[in-house]
Amino acid sequence: MRARVRDLLAQGHNIRSAARALSLPYTTVWHWCVDRSEPTMVSSADRCFRCRPDQDGPAAPASYAYLLGLYLGDGHLVTTDRVPVLRIYCADAWPDLIEACDTAMRAVLANKVQRVKKQGCVAIQSTGNHWPCLLPQHGPGKKHQRPIVLTSWQWEILNEHAGHFVRGLFHSDGTRCANRVTVRGRTYVYPRYMFVNESADIMGLCQWALDLLGVAWRMNRRNSLSVARREAVAVLDRHVGPKS
Repeated sequence: MRARVRDLLAQGHNIRSAARALSLPYTTVWHWCVDRSEPTMVSSADRCFRCRPDQDGPAAPASYAYLLGLYLGDGHLVTTDRVPVLRIYCADAWPDLIEACDTAMRAVLANKVQRVKKQGCVAIQSTGNHWPCLLPQHGPGKKHQRPIVLTSWQWEILNEHAGHFVRGLFHSDGTRCANRVTVRGRTYVYPRYMFVNESADIMGLCQWALDLLGVAWRMNRRNSLSVARREAVAVLDRHVGPKS
């Protein structure tokens, strides 16, 4: 409930409206906001494994692989502000995806995560000086207009957690849909996965991860990848599954 109160305050609610929205006593919400009785948060410098010589990898590598996939699809890292801001945009239609993105951010680095309502979507965002350490693919301009090259330590993580990486990619720029095919007057309906991205480098990373998982794929357009074979769809169902 405290987290839900924080989310409402981040969206612009005051204490009274947040209490009313959650059917909580005003004094309870006031004490939560004024009396900071929660444990002291660990700084991002202490959580950044890239800046800690005593750590050889992230505390939650699977969450990192998933978050990297989301970032390469629908994410943006702003480094021109005083403190860097990581934003990942999630459609309102997928509330579970919003929760999964929030959870991954907190597991990787974030102490606080804000949800900023936009038209048709929510911007899941977190400020932290060390986000650029963990997402070195950031840069000016659109991702498909600049090289996207992974570092050696990122390759090590994705080799171990390719399924989580693919899940992040498909949760951002992919979909599981019903494909209809008519052959000799008969209509067949079967599930397939689609992944669309304008960046050739990001598309190559998706292809590499699918190959590592043993998932057959084909390019039906320059910027569109399809997974349609029954056994391949079954494998992706175990790693990705439909959005919700």
